[in-house]
Amino acid sequence: MTLKPFTRDEIDTGRRLFAGDWRFVAAAGSPTSLPAMRGTEIALAGRSNVGKSSLLNALTGRKSLARTSRTPGRTQELIFFTGGEGLNVVDMPGYGYAAAAKTKVAAWSELIHAYLRGRANLARIYVLVDARHGLKDTDAPMLDALGQAAVSHQVVLTKCDAVKPAELARRVAEVEAALAKRPAAFPGVLATSAHEGAGIPELRAAIARLLAERRR
Repeated sequence: MTLKPFTRDEIDTGRRLFAGDWRFVAAAGSPTSLPAMRGTEIALAGRSNVGKSSLLNALTGRKSLARTSRTPGRTQELIFFTGGEGLNVVDMPGYGYAAAAKTKVAAWSELIHAYLRGRANLARIYVLVDARHGLKDTDAPMLDALGQAAVSHQVVLTKCDAVKPAELARRVAEVEAALAKRPAAFPGVLATSAHEGAGIPELRAAIARLLAERRR
């Protein structure tokens, strides 16, 4: 299912939404260290090195708001940021890094499950998927957890500048077909490139639309 086209007003609202003074709020490495709920929250999830930090920096127009790293699995906490209009963004720990110790993976899993179960202000999780590879087996546990927790989630393709248009169209169709089997998955896939800025205005507009729908 394709997304309803974004209006010029939604594009502009999304731009203003992320033009505020974005700042780091907290880092939670355990369920007991989660900060108090405030405003509306969205989160970015995805495999290690999928480009979560780069996408967050692109959304906010800041080069170093979120730390980027070439080392997979470096982010081991939920990182909370806040901006204007009561919106908060959470950078979730990357998953699927084979070299991570089993105890560390178990701790990450406990943290993420606690977050999904107890966050009443969580509006949606954007699951980032590398456009070059599409959905992988390592994405399944996260998608399963989101479905079990009945948390609305939507797939955002990253690094779309690295694939040709025809291949990108096929990738979008493949992901949408896979998500059609998951009731909690929001229909429609957004394609982005943090490097070139492609799809960033549309992702901002999608978040602005989500906030507007929650206010109704």
